[in-house]
Amino acid sequence: MMFRAAPILAVLAILAGNPAHADEKYPERPVRLVVPFAPGGVVDVMGRLLAQKLGDQLGQNFFIENRGGGAGNTGAALAQAAAPDGYTILFTSSTFLVNPALQKVPYDPVAGFAPITITSASPNILVVNPAQSAKTVAELVAAIRQAPEKYSFGSTGYGSPAHLQGEMFKLAYKLDLQHVPFSGGGPALQSAVSGVVPMTFSALPPAVPMVSSGLLRALAVVGPERVSALPDVPTMAEAGLSGFDTQTNLFALAPAGTSRTIINALYAAFAKAIRDPEVQQKFAVLGFKAVGTTPEQTAQHIKDELGLWVKVARDANLKQQQ
Repeated sequence: MMFRAAPILAVLAILAGNPAHADEKYPERPVRLVVPFAPGGVVDVMGRLLAQKLGDQLGQNFFIENRGGGAGNTGAALAQAAAPDGYTILFTSSTFLVNPALQKVPYDPVAGFAPITITSASPNILVVNPAQSAKTVAELVAAIRQAPEKYSFGSTGYGSPAHLQGEMFKLAYKLDLQHVPFSGGGPALQSAVSGVVPMTFSALPPAVPMVSSGLLRALAVVGPERVSALPDVPTMAEAGLSGFDTQTNLFALAPAGTSRTIINALYAAFAKAIRDPEVQQKFAVLGFKAVGTTPEQTAQHIKDELGLWVKVARDANLKQQQ
């Protein structure tokens, strides 16, 4: 999904500067941002950055509560069950929408939350071992069709966004391509470097130095536009596969039932935070771009992306995990 970030941010700027859109009494006490992953990861780092900016704006402490476990499910369930009073916010990634496609989750991504905004987005990237002859996506597809027994793709684990992107790739080109799950992005990339798997879909930041050093070859960006770190690498659409612009998005969500007044206040505060040059610079270092969708756009995106992953899982005949 291509986000129209600049016009959206312009609208948010108006809201952020208009006190009529904020509850004069909110917040009256500290606000927790539930990050459903362990400390130190990208979601945690970006959540802490935004929490500081939100606190500076609204005059209350916004603090991170890490509730890892269940690939993000534990923290999401905790946030959904919280009082809808504006004092609990879920700050999570696209796994929030991928997980329900492959497992029974203890939360409802649509009915259980009041969307605030998508703060930022980062593309994945398709990389291959440099020993592979393919220099383009078309050449890779031709090579797989010629000798499918020689090809597999690595991912960060069964049911991960990278796994489902690989399944989308298989379905789009009707390929016989085996999936090899690894326990995280690092092992998946190292396995591609060593040739254990010939290709993998990876998050952008850890892949860029490996591509720049020649350890891996990048064939396409899985996103709506090229990235400045690898300007010569085409998008999937440019490589010939339209509709393949799924990204890793970071969401801010409140429990369902949170008042629209509070949602608007948080929406405006997040908007101002992600316009901060320091925030945007740090986003860029982590491979993300500021987005800033409205609550309505965020709600629609959640429905659309969830529907996409459910369809991919069904079409690929992926088994539901318990």
